[in-house]
Amino acid sequence: MSHSQFMSAALEQARLAGDAGEVPVGAVIVLDDQIVARGFNQPIRSVDPTAHAEIVALRQAAAALGNYRLSGAIVYVTIEPCLMCVGALVHARVTEVVFGAPEPRWGALVSSLRAHEAPGLNHRMAVTGGVLEGECRELIQQFFRARRRPGL
Repeated sequence: MSHSQFMSAALEQARLAGDAGEVPVGAVIVLDDQIVARGFNQPIRSVDPTAHAEIVALRQAAAALGNYRLSGAIVYVTIEPCLMCVGALVHARVTEVVFGAPEPRWGALVSSLRAHEAPGLNHRMAVTGGVLEGECRELIQQFFRARRRPGL
């Protein structure tokens, strides 16, 4: 499968988040060309500030594989990860992060920080951005436009 196909699966997860009233961010984790975990933002419904799509997917993948180290895994996420998520991705030893749209205020891979390149880290991961960027950006912009309409 291609980056676009896996990002489409992450977009499905993002739509689930939006349908639940959460910020529509979705993630899938791929190992050996197979999706091993899926996650979407759910900090409101789970009452957990760490329940970002990436973290939910990392927890699911670690449980499924019986190992918190996800060497060889590629994480697909619709929006550039924040600092917390980048830290978790580094600790999980993922091989690559592929994201859809950059997040200019909170993105910690290319936008506001390059956290995965901090000199003290003992793991490096590849980063690919812009996969289905327009679709990923539009989904999140639609969500926030709807939330800002008068009377809502």
